[in-house]
Amino acid sequence: MLTSDNQRFADLRQPRRVWAVGAIHGDAGRLGAIHDEVGKRFVAGDRLVYLGNLVGHGPAVTETLDELLGFRIALLAVPGLDADDIVYLRGAQEEMWQKLLQLQFAPNPAEVLGWMLNQGVGATLAAYGGSAEAGLRAAREGAVALTRWTNALRAAMRDRPGHENLASALRRAAYTSLPGRNEGGEGGREPTGLLLVHAGLDPARPLAAQGDAFWWGAPGFQRISGPYETFARVVRGYDPARGGIAVTDHAATLDAGCGFGGRLACACLAPSGEILEIIEA
Repeated sequence: MLTSDNQRFADLRQPRRVWAVGAIHGDAGRLGAIHDEVGKRFVAGDRLVYLGNLVGHGPAVTETLDELLGFRIALLAVPGLDADDIVYLRGAQEEMWQKLLQLQFAPNPAEVLGWMLNQGVGATLAAYGGSAEAGLRAAREGAVALTRWTNALRAAMRDRPGHENLASALRRAAYTSLPGRNEGGEGGREPTGLLLVHAGLDPARPLAAQGDAFWWGAPGFQRISGPYETFARVVRGYDPARGGIAVTDHAATLDAGCGFGGRLACACLAPSGEILEIIEA
């Protein structure tokens, strides 16, 4: 059953098409090239969903967010386009960044920060003027020093117009809502919807109970062999195992390795989940 929590999940309603952009990892150049292609094709009635890991790993974190915000402004000039037609999902990198900004509350802040740095958060930290050495030093000094350190990072983020607002607008997942959908999975109707997530989900759990499986990539995603709830296809933007683009009857991965020497992928999808086109840059 779908949740009606619009603060966590984005209902794409009944779109003409859905453009889904895979994990970007701070590669502003490839994102700009994808935007050039999407901009030529995007029309009123379409939706645009970024599948998380907007930042992290890559060398151009703030430039990537500026590119996202600039393209949003350009698309909103399209007659008939609504602000809710553009959706940003929370990825593992965005989740870590938010936790890093609250590091003073962690029971073992130095250990937590070390783990995050191994996962690629260092690029985002450096983009806002922070350093691993200063963070680890503050962690050793205690909560007061850590609070000063995280407050400085927050201030640096606020100094970049729109960055804080974008971070507060992240959703956990997005889905199409089609007429005639069988909401409860009963009655013999075929599932017809499309579900978009960051790294995965556990098909044994309902959508509202997925928790951090969305960004840490539950291993069950690989085992999706049929519809999930009312969704004919589940699409994710990041594969923790970095296995490349993969499409099956009921699932798809749009991770071409962007941020790790690979390309950035974007799929154009029918609201039922059918893949109409995949472009790469």
